[in-house]
Amino acid sequence: MSKGAMQIERPALVRLMPMHLWISHAGLIESAGGTLCKAFAGQKIEGSAFFDLFEVRSPGGVFSVEDMCRHDGARLQVVPKEPGAVQGLRGIAVCLPEGAGVLVNLSFGIGVIEAVAAHQLTDADFAATDLAMELLYLVEAKTAVTEELRQLNLRLQGARDAAQEQALTDMLTGLRNRRALDVTMSLWIDRKVPFGLMHIDLDFFKAVNDTLGHAAGDHVLREVAGMLLALTRAGDTVARVGGDEFVIVFRDLVDADKLQGIAERVVERLSVPTVFEGQPCRISASIGITISTDYSQPNADRMLSDADEALYASKNAGRGQAKLHRSEAVLAAEKRALSLGVQVRGR
Repeated sequence: MSKGAMQIERPALVRLMPMHLWISHAGLIESAGGTLCKAFAGQKIEGSAFFDLFEVRSPGGVFSVEDMCRHDGARLQVVPKEPGAVQGLRGIAVCLPEGAGVLVNLSFGIGVIEAVAAHQLTDADFAATDLAMELLYLVEAKTAVTEELRQLNLRLQGARDAAQEQALTDMLTGLRNRRALDVTMSLWIDRKVPFGLMHIDLDFFKAVNDTLGHAAGDHVLREVAGMLLALTRAGDTVARVGGDEFVIVFRDLVDADKLQGIAERVVERLSVPTVFEGQPCRISASIGITISTDYSQPNADRMLSDADEALYASKNAGRGQAKLHRSEAVLAAEKRALSLGVQVRGR
């Protein structure tokens, strides 16, 4: 095939091989496919020396057209010498008859996705028999499906999290509920985290409901919830466990004096009437306190029962006050310490 014959057949060559290079015997690029030229925009390809623009990495030892002809039909790994979006090319070289040089047909290989994005390539930039675009469509479809599945999983996880949060939340006040309290106490006991527990019961709450209605009662409960949250820390658990009953778990707080001080502030704050539609809602609070370190082996039910016992002791003593439950072992230890002249303060 002569040089003239190659020029005559060039339109067909371009249509069939948009990634081709026709390299003359002298090593000059006589013709380059349109897609290849598009990928090397800004660089003059046709008329340039092939080995000035490219390096043949595989097979090794290819530095001239004669070397390429010796590897006629072999797979090539071609790398542009100028850095750019095209990192590497795959291809095959066929030696042409009558000294017409060598015809090299290239592809982007596994870099086709990056090349299409970098150079805005379309289906028209590939040969009709090239499956690159079909593969890209499959990749795009897979990516779209994967993203949709990811979004679906996120929505499902969000729905699960919301359902779990709702299952642990008192819907009227926004506080934790009894289930959340049980989970928290079990967790701290299992992890041997010390904590103080405060059981609060609202005095005279029934009178508010009976005289001003349930809307007033709900208003009071929400106000109490806000006040309890304001008096506690972020790591504490404030739960509504009954109609007008609340429990607070104070993580890492086992000082009896400090817990007593917090309880007194709660009693003081709740003694101030809440106003609902111009009407004062008067309540108070009776409180029972227990401390996990008072037990050789803390038990959630036992601590709640003891706090409840201390709470009713507060009610029987006149309401609007707080009492600390001390186990017999703790009381005995304190009695022994006092007999030795040691003053026992907060635990």
